[in-house]
Amino acid sequence: MAFDKQLLDILACPVCKGKLVLPLEQKELICRFDRLAYPIKDNIPVLIDTEARELTLDELDALKGG
Repeated sequence: MAFDKQLLDILACPVCKGKLVLPLEQKELICRFDRLAYPIKDNIPVLIDTEARELTLDELDALKGG
């Protein structure tokens, strides 16, 4: 079972409450504003700010098309 993309309509970044983006790789949910990547483990998003990793500017630039 893959991550349900319809959840993106109701999920929000726990830090800024902004929209999250799901890249094609579907390994992490991305908050572009806070430059955070939240992991998806066993098809469940882990929306805990201490579990998120910070994105570099290069990674963020690479996601602009996504």
